[in-house]
Amino acid sequence: MLEEKRALIENLTGVNSSKLNYYLELKKRNEEIIKQNNRLEIIHQIVKDINIDMSIKDIINRAYSKLPSVLPCDLLGLSLLENGILRTAAVVPHQECIYEKLPANSLLWDCIKERKDKLYTFPNNRRNLKEICHYAQFNNDKIRSLVTLPLFVRGKVIGTLVIGTEKINVYTESELKFCRQLADQLAICIENARLYEEVLRGKREWEETFAAVIDPIYLIDLSFNVIRSNNRDLPFSSNLCVQRDSGCKCYQVIWGRKNKCSHCLLEEVVKTGEAAKRRVQASGHVLDVYYYPVFNNKNKIYAVIHHIQDVTEKIKMEAQLVQSAKLAAIGEMAAGVAHELNSPMTVIIGTAQMMLKEMEKDHPRAEFLKDVINSGLRCKRIIQNLLTFSRQEQQPMGPTDVNDMVQKVLSLTRYQINRSKITIKTELSENLPLINANGQQVQQVLINLLLNARDALESVERDKIIKISTGLGQDEQGKHYVWLTVEDNGEGIEEDKIDKIFNPFYTSKEASKGTGLGLSVSLGIAQAHGGTIEVKSNPGEGSIFKLILPVSTS
Repeated sequence: MLEEKRALIENLTGVNSSKLNYYLELKKRNEEIIKQNNRLEIIHQIVKDINIDMSIKDIINRAYSKLPSVLPCDLLGLSLLENGILRTAAVVPHQECIYEKLPANSLLWDCIKERKDKLYTFPNNRRNLKEICHYAQFNNDKIRSLVTLPLFVRGKVIGTLVIGTEKINVYTESELKFCRQLADQLAICIENARLYEEVLRGKREWEETFAAVIDPIYLIDLSFNVIRSNNRDLPFSSNLCVQRDSGCKCYQVIWGRKNKCSHCLLEEVVKTGEAAKRRVQASGHVLDVYYYPVFNNKNKIYAVIHHIQDVTEKIKMEAQLVQSAKLAAIGEMAAGVAHELNSPMTVIIGTAQMMLKEMEKDHPRAEFLKDVINSGLRCKRIIQNLLTFSRQEQQPMGPTDVNDMVQKVLSLTRYQINRSKITIKTELSENLPLINANGQQVQQVLINLLLNARDALESVERDKIIKISTGLGQDEQGKHYVWLTVEDNGEGIEEDKIDKIFNPFYTSKEASKGTGLGLSVSLGIAQAHGGTIEVKSNPGEGSIFKLILPVSTS
């Protein structure tokens, strides 16, 4: 009876009522803490699952897959602000965006301008998603609640996040706080993804540019190790290193050497801190070699860029231009000489012929007149050959008789060679087929070979002989070719120099006697005709230069 009274008093005084409210409040707070922890865990998982190389659409899809477990979410959208233009970047579930560029009357612009989170409810559904945020149709008659949140990165708005649900009045203060936390984390992830994409794009553009350069480029550290290259090897490279870009020495990868180059520009660049350049010749190629220093953030050189440019063809073209300039000068002078000599030579020949015609055949002076006429005619042929050889305009390719070219060249050069006490012998094959060639250029090659043979005999004490031969040959494929050889018994060429004699500007002569262009130009002419020049030489015994030209098939 006493306990019943005590229970009645407690109930009347509200003691039990207070305890009940306390435990209910405690339970509610615990549930809220658990929910909040779950939400933080979800944010943690979302951020953890997002990789820096993921696309923005993938990031939104990943976030949408996690949200429904802790937040009513039937729609997740993202718009990004770039150069004052707001564009839709992603909307999930997968719906196409009706506008790539969002118009000024979109509520998302209000979110950006006011820099505040906004909550919208549509109990009467008088406006749909298409009207308020210009997203495509997504069950517009079902969306009842919508949250728009500006995305901040370093105090700057980069876009907006939209979260929507079919339920009404479900986004409380707690949900809005969670949405803000989610928006902040996604803003960081999106900005990192954008920065990564910019870095990746810059890296890709640099690598594509680096790889597109046709010249070999190498990045070399101060220990001569190749750090990176664009895999453009030189034509003559003999790579002693199997693994590229992995600690191979530059002199192995580039030059095929086992030891460091004796004149290494890399050391000069490191010492001076300035770019350096050198022109070198290697295996028949002329190369411009450049070295550029690479500095770190402490302004110290940590590597060198090595750029190699093959200028062989350029040098050959320059040699051709030099030779053309010479021929132009000769042609201009020859034209003047021909003009001055032709008229008196015609008078001399004509007068001698008239006198010979009036003279009796057995007259003792008749032979003298015949010598005058023959010498005059020979002078006219020499002048004509000189004009033909030095003519500046490009002659077309056509049927050419090699033996005829030999005779014309000998008429021009025989005096120069004979006064050096050199005997010229010829063995010209009869009935040689015609070749399709530029006659002037063939003469130019032969003159270069003859003058080189003359120079090779200059210091020889024995009888000096130059032998010119022609003939017909056949290659391994059964194709016929005409060959022309110029053989001398001069001083010969050392074996280690034979590979260099066709390099532009390479010469063993004194500076006043040669430029090193003759053989380079001659080889270029031969190759332009589909042929080549072969060399055989024995030091102290002489040399044989063989011009090979294909027979015309037309």
